[in-house]
This record gives sequence, C-alpha cells and structure tokens, in this order.
Amino acid sequence: MSEPVFLPAGDTALVVQFGEAVDAAVNRQVRHVAAKLRELSLAGIVDIVPTIRSLMVHYDPLLTRSSALQSAISEILHHQHEGEDGYRLWSIPVCYEGECAPDLESVARDMKLTPAEVVRGHTVEPQEVLMMGFLPGFPYLGLLPEAFDVPRRFEPRVKVPARSISIAVRQTTVYTVESPGGWHLIGRTPVEFFDPARAEPILVAAGDQVHFQPVSMADYEALRKDVEAGEYVPVVQDIAPGEGA
Repeated sequence: MSEPVFLPAGDTALVVQFGEAVDAAVNRQVRHVAAKLRELSLAGIVDIVPTIRSLMVHYDPLLTRSSALQSAISEILHHQHEGEDGYRLWSIPVCYEGECAPDLESVARDMKLTPAEVVRGHTVEPQEVLMMGFLPGFPYLGLLPEAFDVPRRFEPRVKVPARSISIAVRQTTVYTVESPGGWHLIGRTPVEFFDPARAEPILVAAGDQVHFQPVSMADYEALRKDVEAGEYVPVVQDIAPGEGA
C-alpha cells in the first residue's frame, strides 16, 4: 500500500489521499484514521469526512495548523494495527423480480450473464459499506466481482424509487429516498435504510457488512407490509474481530 499524500484544500481543510483506486484495504485505512482522529478530539478540528479512498479534515486555522494535523495523522498511521476490526453484519431481503428490477435483463446482457447469475453474484458474499453519502443513509458497498465492473447508465433517471438496489463500477448502493440516479436498478428491498421516525434514522454505517438475500415478489410485498406496520426488525449480527469469514 502506497504512502498517503497530504493535500491542502484552501486554508481550512486538509485532504489525505490514501490511494488512486477503489480498494477495500485502502478504505479500511481511511476509516481507521478517521476513527482514531475523532478519538483524539484535537483542538481546532471542525469536521472529519471519510470517503472511499481519502479523508478530508476541516479545521479552524485560528486554533490549529495543517502541519499539526499532518503530524497527528502520520502518528496514527505509524501505530496503526494490522488486525481485523469487529463489524455488524446485516441480512437484507431484496426482490430481483419485475418492477423491482427494471435494469436486470439489460445489465445481464451487457455482462454476458443470465439474470440469475447476476443475482447470484450480487448475493453470494456480504458487501462492505465503504462510505456513506449522496442521500441520508445512502451506503456505497463493494467490491462486487469483476464482472460487475459496468459503467453507469448513459442517461440517468429523473426518479429512482426509494429502496432501489443499484450497481455500477463493482459497487452497489441503496437509494434511501426517491431521487434522480444514474446507476442500474437490479432489485428493491422492503427495508428502510433511512427512516427519520426511527430512534436511529440511518440503518447502516461505514464498516458494516450487508448480505443481500433474494426473496420473491410475494415475500417482498408481505415484508413491506410488515415494515410499514412497524413489525419488521432487520436481522443483524455483531461480528467480533477474527470471527468473520
């Protein structure tokens, strides 16, 4: 893994770039540094924003300097551990049929696979939440098998239904509310990943893993009624360090 690069972003932010490509190991390093930096509670830090391969630290230049932050981050990197972290593993039902999956057939053709093979590739292993962004509670997950390295849609949709499961560039996402979007829609979950009425509005966090479970349209509709009635609780396990597959 290459050495991180420190880049100024004006006079109130510092960007730490950990790599050039989307890589799970790089992403874990980003999240590790972000977590340790929060624990330090250094004076002058206004916000810490982790992305898939970089970290932006906003700071008050009257209280700290970019050089001091760089030194603190370098110290974190020097002492970072190589072991695994614990995480939460979510089992999330997804319907890959009919109106829930408007792009599945075309994506399968482009990938030179059958729709069933696309579903299998999407569900065979849990996917790691690399970062949150774009919409409230919106997770970017990956990395999917290489066959899923497909570009975004040439023409984005004006409206993507809430809870749609999408894919592009070996990543998968969950649209938490209806919005425009340019990724391929291959399924839909009955589970709300963002619900402002919940005690914890956002379901998952960076570092969690999500195992998508295929369900029929009938099961999807039944589960959706349970969700709307407040009678459905997503299945989640706390996986201790070293217990993962």
